Amino acid sequence: GAITASAGNHAQGVALSGQKLGCKAIIAMPVTTPAIKVEAVRRLGGTVELVGENFDATQAYAKKRAKDEGLTFIPPFDDPYVIAGQGTVGVELLRQLPSTDIVFVPIGGGGLAAGIAAYIKAIRPEVKVIGVEPAGANAMALSLARGARVKLSKVDGFADGVAVREPGRDCFEICQAMLDGIITVKTDQIAAAIKDVFGDTRSILEPAGAVAVAGAKAYCTAHGVTGNVVAITSGANMNFDRLRVISEIADQGGKEEATLLSIIPEKNGAFKKFVETVGDRSISEFKYRIQDANARVLYSIVVSNQSEVEDTMKRMKAQGFETVDLSNDATTQFHLRHMTGGRVKVENEVLYKVEIPERAGALGNFLDFISPKWAITMTHYRSDGGRVGQVLFGIQVPDAERDEFEKCLNECEYSYDDMSSNIAFQTMFVNH
Repeated sequence: GAITASAGNHAQGVALSGQKLGCKAIIAMPVTTPAIKVEAVRRLGGTVELVGENFDATQAYAKKRAKDEGLTFIPPFDDPYVIAGQGTVGVELLRQLPSTDIVFVPIGGGGLAAGIAAYIKAIRPEVKVIGVEPAGANAMALSLARGARVKLSKVDGFADGVAVREPGRDCFEICQAMLDGIITVKTDQIAAAIKDVFGDTRSILEPAGAVAVAGAKAYCTAHGVTGNVVAITSGANMNFDRLRVISEIADQGGKEEATLLSIIPEKNGAFKKFVETVGDRSISEFKYRIQDANARVLYSIVVSNQSEVEDTMKRMKAQGFETVDLSNDATTQFHLRHMTGGRVKVENEVLYKVEIPERAGALGNFLDFISPKWAITMTHYRSDGGRVGQVLFGIQVPDAERDEFEKCLNECEYSYDDMSSNIAFQTMFVNH
């Protein structure tokens, strides 16, 4: 029999191969793998073993079991035969569109990009092959920049199918020799690409499947590229639950909506004046709360380009309404825009974003490390159907205890970021 570790297309490929060959195929998947991917593997005859909270732990389990039971371990990307198999996408591409000028390929471990680039450069060396990675999972981009493989301490799991900490050895060497370049894209650009593809084809890609489309849009716009451009859409394992969040951030990535924060005087008629100043821009969302001498208004407006955002901000400032653009602030988009309240004086309050696995008991495990020693002052969480949930915590931590607090977070082994200096948090929630 065979065994592999994967939560993506490779898992389904090995399951299908096992079914066709009549041999046992064991697929080790992280416990946080979305249900749609687990069920797809089971439908294809694979035996699913959910183990480990991240890919490294899952792969370690699969390799150990392969050794203990005499199974054949099939790497998800870093193997010459796997790379060659994924390279057959390049064969199909050139057969169907011989006049291809440039190809954009998503990169996780690098197997797909290495295989496609190796074939295309052997047959049509003049065709450009560009790799695309999420900005929060850019292991290959950093590795190519430094000339050696880099292992990330953490990865953004939004595009979970390409969220790999370290590129494969063989994959890296081939990409280093064959790729014409590599670019990174942000979460909102990926979401906007999903929306674009749905608008054109009525097909719904998963985030990893839309990475190359986002890269193609950004690259072609920046360089004025025309001609036959191909983007490899490598997956459509989309959980329905994720569509809500993706829809919300897609407008930001497509520059169709801007999120602004304005400070207006707390007096009669001020809010009416604020609405009049917005003018003919449609307001898609706003939150207003009386606080002190000045009120904070967080709102979103419909725009068609960046100049309309700048024009609105100029009008606001001309009226004396201090305004900041938070469209590209991830903490605002995922959390703060969904929270209401006001500025209060909380001693020693800090703000942390923690990535907690989407499984029963994971939140309780986190709280075991910090409670009751430190008091929680605010929280926000929204499930997006991914492998981990991003949870925002306000916590009272004296400066003298900050190192001890972060030591506890490190022992918990959940990824985290200190967001205490975030401008939206400081303006909307902190009473200095």
